[in-house]
Amino acid sequence: MNHSGTGHSGSAQASSEQPHFYQASEELYRGEMFDNTIKILEEAGKVINCDPNVLTRMKRPKKAIIVSVPVRMDDYTVRTFTGYRVQHSSTLGPYKGGIRYHQDVTLSEVAALATLMTFKCSLLNLPLGGGKGGITVDPLKLSRTEKQNLTRRYTSELGTLIGPQVDIPAPDMGTDAQTMAWMMDTYSQEIGFAQPGVVTGKPVEVGGSLGRNGATGLGVVFIAEKGLEKLGKKMSGTTMVVQGFGNVGSHAALYAHQRGAKITAVSDVSGGIHNPNGLDIPDLLKYVAEKKVVKGYPQSEPISNEQLLELPCDVLAPCAMENQITEANAGRIQAKIVVEGANGPTNGGATKILHERDILVCPDILANGGGVIVSYFEWVQSLQYFFWTENEVNERMRQVIVGAFDKVWELKTEKKIDMRTAAMGQAVRRLERAMLLRGLYPR
Repeated sequence: MNHSGTGHSGSAQASSEQPHFYQASEELYRGEMFDNTIKILEEAGKVINCDPNVLTRMKRPKKAIIVSVPVRMDDYTVRTFTGYRVQHSSTLGPYKGGIRYHQDVTLSEVAALATLMTFKCSLLNLPLGGGKGGITVDPLKLSRTEKQNLTRRYTSELGTLIGPQVDIPAPDMGTDAQTMAWMMDTYSQEIGFAQPGVVTGKPVEVGGSLGRNGATGLGVVFIAEKGLEKLGKKMSGTTMVVQGFGNVGSHAALYAHQRGAKITAVSDVSGGIHNPNGLDIPDLLKYVAEKKVVKGYPQSEPISNEQLLELPCDVLAPCAMENQITEANAGRIQAKIVVEGANGPTNGGATKILHERDILVCPDILANGGGVIVSYFEWVQSLQYFFWTENEVNERMRQVIVGAFDKVWELKTEKKIDMRTAAMGQAVRRLERAMLLRGLYPR
């Protein structure tokens, strides 16, 4: 095998001579989600016979930044928060990935998400690498002013580590279009002129793309339709359960409802609601806009998040947090298809159980790819100052994500493996070729 792109002449020698700091870096990123991501990578590497030196390089982010973020609060005290930005790989292009505000954010979680973004961009054939950011903070406990102060200082601390040609952040859990507008403005003020390409997921008024807000949820529906097609079904008339009713879950539920699916249950931080005859999603969205949570919706019965996952349905869309389906509950899942709107909602052990039970799992790096696809479209529009219609955005996104599904299905069928391993295999295959072509600098 040609190792010219990776430096060392033999993987065994490279492995046996790893210095002590390599083990230290393993501990630095160690966590359930990161470890699970690496296991999936290793399994996929075996399937496609990936160059061992390339595989070793893929297991560690290129760069991890930890910053202190001091913020003056409304009571004039100063609190210091911890912020992260992990840049996993720029082999295919600038780093790309969201910014997460959540009280449980850790370096390990951010590193795992950055790694997944690398493979997601590769799978979707985008000219982007993987990055991710986050701040350990409960955004619900911040006023609007405090959140703005936090965002602007975090952006300033990152400085030139982000930029339209370097690293392009986007919204994630706890952040939104307004957060991105603050980031863009802060970066632009420090550069000296408007830089709409520095972030995606911005409001349309400051260079955002039409269709971006609902893109991830729409992508979930496109993949659900492809999965149902493989089972000889259509979206119309099928039953769907959605865990998480934030941006991704609510849009997935709405677009599926518009296509004739019966959404029998949804949930959020307040718990779940269930109606076996189907929820009126447009009416539920109005209720949530007023009450902020799904709890108490009149045309439903309360149900726990745990019970919701185990309801009988055609499509289960976990669109909340990671590690929701594990070895503990995988045997009780009654869906025919699991379409992962969230990042890492199903762990490796659960994936194997579901595969053995003939439950099709459409993995996160494929199923929730609609967001990064349209983020890429927004980035291109921002750089060109030329904007597309919403129909153009949605149709182009459908072509990209459906094309990726077809490639994953082809490898799944050829190797007789689960969809998660097949998706990672396709992603690793493209990245491996690019890494070997570019080579290792310096040699």
